[in-house]
Amino acid sequence: MQRALIGLAAALACLGSSLAIAEQPEQKTIEALYQEKANLSGHQVQLHGKIVKVNNAIMNRNFLHLQDGTGKEGKNDLTITSQDTAEVGDEVIVTGTIAVDKDFGAGYTYPILLEQATVAKVQH
Repeated sequence: MQRALIGLAAALACLGSSLAIAEQPEQKTIEALYQEKANLSGHQVQLHGKIVKVNNAIMNRNFLHLQDGTGKEGKNDLTITSQDTAEVGDEVIVTGTIAVDKDFGAGYTYPILLEQATVAKVQH
């Protein structure tokens, strides 16, 4: 009986550590997101960069633009939707879910978008 309980405890501990690993967002750069976008839809990712544009309270969410110094012109800016906000120039860490070829209508189409993101300001 004791051996069975030890085995069960070990299995649960292993399962718990596997779940914790699976829930961790993938660390990416903006350049990597554009390069890998076909395989990232629905993935949770985390990025570090600076806010370069903010549009708050549009369609019940805030739209933030992030740059991290990677990517070429036209593929160096990531749009983020969030209930959180930040100010232009803020250094942040954002975590959210990737959407590919998102179309909000009225000409607002995004090849890659980070949705439902949390935004954490980096403190220096």
